[in-house]
Amino acid sequence: MGAIVSSLFGLLFGTLAAGAWIGIALLSTAIGLALLFTGLPVDRLFPQYVYNILTTPDLVALPLFILMGEFLFRTRISEALFTGLAPWAGLLPGRLLHVNIVGCSIFAAISGSSAATTQVVGRMTLKELLGRGYSPEVAIGSLAGAGTLGFLIPPSTVMIMYGVLANESVLRLFTAGFLPGLLLAATFGIYIMIRTTLKADLVPEAERAMRHMSLRDRFAALKDLAPALFLILCVLGSMYGGLATPSEAAALGVLGAFIVSLSQGALGLKELRDVILGAVQTCSVMGIIILGASVLGNITSTLGIPAAVAGAVTSWDLSPIVLILALVALYLVLGTALEGFSMIATTLPVVLPLVEAAGFDKVWFGIFMVLVVEMAQITPPVAFNFAVIQNITGRSTGYIARVTFPFLAIMIGFVIMLAVFPGIVTFLPDLILG
Repeated sequence: MGAIVSSLFGLLFGTLAAGAWIGIALLSTAIGLALLFTGLPVDRLFPQYVYNILTTPDLVALPLFILMGEFLFRTRISEALFTGLAPWAGLLPGRLLHVNIVGCSIFAAISGSSAATTQVVGRMTLKELLGRGYSPEVAIGSLAGAGTLGFLIPPSTVMIMYGVLANESVLRLFTAGFLPGLLLAATFGIYIMIRTTLKADLVPEAERAMRHMSLRDRFAALKDLAPALFLILCVLGSMYGGLATPSEAAALGVLGAFIVSLSQGALGLKELRDVILGAVQTCSVMGIIILGASVLGNITSTLGIPAAVAGAVTSWDLSPIVLILALVALYLVLGTALEGFSMIATTLPVVLPLVEAAGFDKVWFGIFMVLVVEMAQITPPVAFNFAVIQNITGRSTGYIARVTFPFLAIMIGFVIMLAVFPGIVTFLPDLILG
């Protein structure tokens, strides 16, 4: 077994060091292990693997949600979110800083992407907040932290990927993400309220005038949220109303995003071409990663690697909480070198059996994986949210890492809380889906 494990890591990290894409590295490693340690007819089995994996029904939703995000990226939905939420956010300590949190939460419920959430919401809110005199420290930090909610609040591209690789219901994962996602967003909001109360100069004095808006004006502003609510109804409403499967809901979401783009005049021939090309490029990269991870998972399972590792770790007699803390530390380290999808693809075949042996179910671990992927979005130097915010603000990676650290610490504490109280994750799926 030692030779097999050594070959696994040698092939994987060797191909990555050579500059191969993560999906190609995973596929190369799987084929190499099969040729070295099994008598499997790789030339005949590989095409069958490709067909079986890439035609998985749940996987159909992934390119559709990506296409939906490409449409929304070119709309004026961020401006609508800001104008609709600002009058209500002005009632809370921290005032318009909460637009980052609530805006990202709403956009997360229609996009399924962390980077898209950060980009679409941030390009409007940061300009407004910094222009009004809000502290860039909290404005940028809250956007980077809240932008990660794009993966936790369903629909989520990461959940779809995990569901396919772990053979778990995507609808059950979506349902499990609701309560943790809302609680994490609320925790971010509470932190902003405490921080801005303790240090009042983080919020400009002039913003207090927003408290004097009439209730009629506040309700009138809600009409600007109509496009976002329409899209949420298309996707989540159709799923939980029993009208559509996740894949069908994704198709309705694409149609809704197309209608919103068209109604806002944001969809010319050039924009349509960019939407299609962007979706094809993203889907191609993610498809290769999913294929590579799935094939590698099958090969390692055939060779008995996950069972051997699970047996070895079980013999250490670690408590479930210690195991989770060790995994958090592992993923924080991996997050400095790999982006989120790659972390799931490379570690899931080995780590999932460990977690199941410790008594955690696959749905709970799916939410855990989403949270650690979110951490990877704000763990330098490989941090997609940092790249997006740098593009918007021109700030250095070091500065963004510093102002984002409190939100990273909140997420680490939140993961530990979910390990202590796993019912937070499993409550809604058990209640709604049985």
